[in-house]
Amino acid sequence: MDHDSPISVYGKGPTLAKIAVQEQEGHWPVPEGTILAPLWKRISAYVLDSAVVMGVLVILTGSWVAYAWNFGALMSSQWYFVLINWLLVFQMNYLYHKYTVSSIGRSLGQRWLGLAVVREDGEPLQRTDCGRRAFSKLRYLLPLLNLYFLYKDGMFIRKRHTHQSSIDLACASIVVVANSLPPAKRSHLR
Repeated sequence: MDHDSPISVYGKGPTLAKIAVQEQEGHWPVPEGTILAPLWKRISAYVLDSAVVMGVLVILTGSWVAYAWNFGALMSSQWYFVLINWLLVFQMNYLYHKYTVSSIGRSLGQRWLGLAVVREDGEPLQRTDCGRRAFSKLRYLLPLLNLYFLYKDGMFIRKRHTHQSSIDLACASIVVVANSLPPAKRSHLR
């Protein structure tokens, strides 16, 4: 039975979802069946990651890292302690996000919530892209400015059909529910 229905009866031909994605942004090579990560899971994973990084820093520095938030010390003779601690916070966050994503395909927070970071075609992210992604995430640490960046990227994720933030767009990555990737595409995940 041949007809011009846009709905495929037996799984042959394009589906409505594929047609909509192709019309909006051109061809998008995401593997079929892949579920994009919802905003609340991405935020929760970032909060968990921040807690892990800060917890490790507190243990390693004997809670000296908390001095980074003593903004009153910026006007005193001990201003350099605040700057050193901020450099430590930025460096640790950069290294954490770069090497967890490049080595296990996701951060620990994303792993705990069942998410993964992959290229738009479902392949693992290259190490250079992991570095760019990690460096861009440092803007979420800037006091007060982070509220603007979080709001802006939250709106990107909610409005784009690909659920990509500005950071994801810059390095052609997507955050997905890990179990929704085809088995061959999730073999690099740990």
